Amino acid sequence: MTEEFHRIRRLPPYVFAAVNTEKAAARARGEDIIDLGMGNPDSPTPAHIVAKLIETVADPRSHRYSVSRGIPGLRRAQAAYYQRRFGVTLDPESEIVATIGSKEGLANLAAAITSPGDTILVPNPSYPIHQFGFIIAGAAVRSIPATPDDGMLEAIDRAVRHSVPKPTALIVNFPANPTATLASLDFYADLVALARRHELFILSDLAYAEIYFNDTPPPSVLQIPGAKDITVEFTSMSKTYSMPGWRIGFACGNPRLIHALTRMKSYLDYGAFTPIQVAATAALNGPQDCVASARALYRERRDVLLPALAAAGWQIPVPEGSMFAWAPIPPQFAHLGSVGFARLLLERAHVAVAPGIGFGEHGDGHVRIAFVENTQRLRQAARAIRAFLNPGATADHPERPAA
Repeated sequence: MTEEFHRIRRLPPYVFAAVNTEKAAARARGEDIIDLGMGNPDSPTPAHIVAKLIETVADPRSHRYSVSRGIPGLRRAQAAYYQRRFGVTLDPESEIVATIGSKEGLANLAAAITSPGDTILVPNPSYPIHQFGFIIAGAAVRSIPATPDDGMLEAIDRAVRHSVPKPTALIVNFPANPTATLASLDFYADLVALARRHELFILSDLAYAEIYFNDTPPPSVLQIPGAKDITVEFTSMSKTYSMPGWRIGFACGNPRLIHALTRMKSYLDYGAFTPIQVAATAALNGPQDCVASARALYRERRDVLLPALAAAGWQIPVPEGSMFAWAPIPPQFAHLGSVGFARLLLERAHVAVAPGIGFGEHGDGHVRIAFVENTQRLRQAARAIRAFLNPGATADHPERPAA
């Protein structure tokens, strides 16, 4: 009776748990840790959303069981969002289901559509649930490149031709977590054509749809004609409205896949607490200036932190979307790998970041930095990292070691 349970044996040790343990130990020692590791928005949920929650929770009728697939008003509000944002028409009854965060939706859809031994195509690196939702369900995962270009399309085509059994679904996630990469409508058009040709389902994670920094908002794959025949897309209230702890998300698209997820959820949960669903409806239907403000805040933080790190000698690609920077490990520390470098950064600079290997083995040359502290704290983090990277720096030339 000492053997690990079968499904647990398929899960490697959770990399982030080890880093979180060390972070907690440092704080217990009284160290001031600047936490840029978890993508956990630090801004308060907008006041009008909180007010609607309070108003609704005061009604005892809202304390009863809710609706697993989401109250009708919430599904209608999500349909209206897709119409005004993407020009995509969705049927709230058959093409939308509310989820307890997009993570839950992805995991339960994986359980609903996967048979043991199925092959699923997943970008590497990518958010852990993208692969482990299917691994837990008994599938085999085949890695594909994480960049939306011809190389990714060629890898998908090659995987279909050389995998046994033939893959049944593929994951895409743009703006990407952790790499912050964006995709174009032209790429999605090619992807949909390829997936239709090979009879693959597309599962798109669009959790960062509203966190972008250029003039062109990230598109939805559902904008492509015919995409709905093979696609389900997941969105989340967490980042858009600073509602991470509220746990509200959506799956939208192909009615067959939506029905499968809805049926699975009917056995597993009664949906989010009704007042949370009502407040989420108010968020989607209400003023959207709070979304623009959140976007501007993440842009400001990006534009404070990354130039300061560049001045310290750490060149990091500037992301055009998401709330993350995907930072290559400085060459002098590359031999440590992402866990070793993250631990050293925590020990020497008191800054916590997420090791890239937690997102897949192809992420081990990077760490992920989240823009989840205010600008003063980000400047403090940059100074500490500069001192760590340049221990012999002088006051006149802080970016260069002293002679």
